[in-house]
Amino acid sequence: MRDALIQEAGTEEAYALFLDFDGTLVDIVERPDAVVVDPDLPDVLRRLQERLGGALAIVSGRPVSFLDHHLKPYSFDMAGLHGLEQRVAGDLHLCDPDEHPQLRRMIGRLKDAVADKAGVLIEDKGCSVAIHWRLAPQEKDFALSTAHAAVEALGNEYRLQHGKAVAEILPSAAGKGKVIESFLHALPYKGRRPIFVGDDLTDENGFKTVNARGGLSVRIGAGETIAKVRLGTPADLRHCLSTWASDGSFPFNVDK
Repeated sequence: MRDALIQEAGTEEAYALFLDFDGTLVDIVERPDAVVVDPDLPDVLRRLQERLGGALAIVSGRPVSFLDHHLKPYSFDMAGLHGLEQRVAGDLHLCDPDEHPQLRRMIGRLKDAVADKAGVLIEDKGCSVAIHWRLAPQEKDFALSTAHAAVEALGNEYRLQHGKAVAEILPSAAGKGKVIESFLHALPYKGRRPIFVGDDLTDENGFKTVNARGGLSVRIGAGETIAKVRLGTPADLRHCLSTWASDGSFPFNVDK
């Protein structure tokens, strides 16, 4: 695994940049609703978007509405809910929870199942649901067995996505690798070398897609990964992005 380096690159428009949100642009927090965004981040992303000719997108498990709220006043290209929601060049497609009646019923059952488990949280995202146990690590086995049982009951149309102290139930068609591939067929992303920055198991299939296209995959933090470059923390990434946005200093070593 190589360390990330700062080096000059004069061809910003050759790249398409895809960025995860939680654990990548912002620090992981104990509760999913307690996220804190650096006040400079939206402006940094906006300047970098302009430098990249528009080819910058947020690729996250969060809903687009949540991301928009935390990155206002700007409306960036986005893939929310692992690609179930997308916005490219202002064209927004949202997921309709009413199209997932089985999942909606299951979310009610999950809330009942964890009602007496302090610290186990159900995050209802509309078209997916996440079970968090960061506040109750002793309940990991319970949370995982509950999630696996729910997916088994839902059938092949849904799958389980593991993450850091979280398991998410989402439609089988969703995935960060798939949505990055989709973006790369649309302007202004088409024909560019992709870069994807993430921090978790949910990002590994995105790394796989980017690597297969000869792009650059960047992992934030520790853990096994197929990413080609590693950075330490979200703060390190924010510094790199700020430098790139300000003076064009490309933040990753791509020569080796």
